[in-house]
Amino acid sequence: MEIKSLAVSNFRNYEKDKIEFSSGTNVIFGNNAQGKTNLLEAIYLFSHGKSHRAKSDSELVRFGADFMSLGIEFVDKNRSYRALMQIGSNGKKSVKINNVPITKLSMLMQYLNVVMFSPEDLEIVKGAPQQRRRFLDEAISQLYPVYLASLISYHKKLAQKNSLLKKLRINGNANDPMLDVWNEQIAEDGSKIMQYRKKFVEQLGDFAKETHLHMSGEKFDLLYTPSIECDIMNKEAFLKKLEQSKEREVETGLSLYGIQRDELRFFINEKEVKTYASQGQQRTTVLSLKMAQMEVINYIREEYPVLLLDDIMSELDINRRNYLAGRIKDKQVILTCTDIDSASCGADTRVFRVENGRIFVGGDRNVSSSGK
Repeated sequence: MEIKSLAVSNFRNYEKDKIEFSSGTNVIFGNNAQGKTNLLEAIYLFSHGKSHRAKSDSELVRFGADFMSLGIEFVDKNRSYRALMQIGSNGKKSVKINNVPITKLSMLMQYLNVVMFSPEDLEIVKGAPQQRRRFLDEAISQLYPVYLASLISYHKKLAQKNSLLKKLRINGNANDPMLDVWNEQIAEDGSKIMQYRKKFVEQLGDFAKETHLHMSGEKFDLLYTPSIECDIMNKEAFLKKLEQSKEREVETGLSLYGIQRDELRFFINEKEVKTYASQGQQRTTVLSLKMAQMEVINYIREEYPVLLLDDIMSELDINRRNYLAGRIKDKQVILTCTDIDSASCGADTRVFRVENGRIFVGGDRNVSSSGK
């Protein structure tokens, strides 16, 4: 998979510009707060349908503008694509791929696959469990649209169940027939989600163990721990646990079991990373996960995703930097940095400089990549 170009208009701090990428390594460098990460965010939007850092789509529109527009050209092993995204200052969004309107997020995620690694991803390791579930959900949704559909359906039904539990808590009635209805439907979606998560973590773990060992010489393990423990992750086992917990859930007015309480745990040399690992080990853990995610996508889709690296090269020691450079040399990579020397640029690397929302080819701040 390869991104050919990205055009931005009234996006974040960009008025209007365009960048054309090479099929290998692309380095976007410049001082902090100039707009480097904004370009990666624009690409990420086409892959996930939402920003990895904005709370609302309206934040993406340049201050004082009525709307923003993004255009991207990319190819996969089968064909080429032109995609357009527009977002108004009111947050209303429209997306087209090859002039066909995209109305659902699950439709958009079938096209452009990217794996992004940013400093914020350390929260996958040291943050709350929902950060790890989010990592799983976004990674699996890129590969399986049916997973995202099940996830959306599950959380809608869970919200209805929780609303009912709050009402039932007042009278303590655990025999309300609607509770059985919601449990039945939640078990249907939830068991499917558990199965996808288990399979993905197993695949991810195989690649991550090898990557981590080569980088650090340490043993690495992943463990998926669903809140509903069962040998066979089917609807019947899921529903049985919910039925056993009805009285407790009515007492608390809250759903106590389900995929919304699953956990993903990491271990280095059999010690849990979140509790015992150094910051360097935590960073290596996340890097191993992202490299493994890249390999899983290639294994399933038979082509590598585009790798987005946001200001991480300077955070790695020389050994890990050299290892990463070796792993990505035959893939399309778009990385940002403030120190061009940390990017390990090769002869075929395309370099861009960003200054105050303007893109310049190489280090020449007088020539824009869009010819301005």
